[in-house]
Order: sequence, then C-alpha cells, then structure tokens
Amino acid sequence: MPGLTMATPSESTVENLQPQIEYNFYGAVTAARAVLPAMREAGAGTLLFTTGGGSINPVPMLGNVNAAAGALRNWVLNLHNELAGSGVYAAHVAISTWIGDDGPEGIPAATPDQIAPLYWDLHERRDQPEAVFTG
Repeated sequence: MPGLTMATPSESTVENLQPQIEYNFYGAVTAARAVLPAMREAGAGTLLFTTGGGSINPVPMLGNVNAAAGALRNWVLNLHNELAGSGVYAAHVAISTWIGDDGPEGIPAATPDQIAPLYWDLHERRDQPEAVFTG
C-alpha cells in the first residue's frame, strides 16, 4: 500500500505513523460506524476486527504499525464492553503468523483455511472480546 512504511519505535514519526493510523484504525472505525446503527436497531450482529499479533506483543521493526494496531485493539475491546447486552458482538483477532505459503524463512505460517475457524468460533460463541491465532 503506497504511503505505508514500517518503522521502529525510535524511527516512528507523525509522517510514517499517520498513514498506518488512517489505514488500520480509521478504516475500521469508519466501517463499523457504517453498519453499527442498523445492528443496534436490530439487536443483533457481529463485528470482528483483525490486527497482527504485534498489537499485543509488539515487534520493534513494526513500531509504527503496532502502534496503529494497538489503537484498534484498544478501541475494539472498549466497543465490546460498550455493546455488552445489546445483542451486537464485537471482538478482536490478533494473527501471530504469516498468512500464506510465501513467508520469510523461520516465520510460522498458516493458510486462510486454518485461520477462518477461529472467526466462526468467535461469532458462534460470542463470549470473549479477543482471540490470538498462533498456528
């Protein structure tokens, strides 16, 4: 994605952090706001948001990415709490593996088919605000 670069925490600047926040955090908030009123009115719905595992266990080379993902994670957990008892469910999924077969050597990988059941389980059970996929 043009404009999205990785930076360590000490290399993070407003200029390389802002695009990450706009893409990762603002995009999710905008999408949720588009559907949440109808879900609340219906008293039903599921909102599942995804970040990399760095939103929970930060990796220095992704300092700016992790900051934006951490903001999204915090917002989703807060949304989950706000929506409790409303019939609308929100949860966060942190994926701590490379997705696909072409990842870097030595990095754990998983296929979308291996990850997908976690989302379905969250949707069906609706009993936790967060799950971490580690493979």
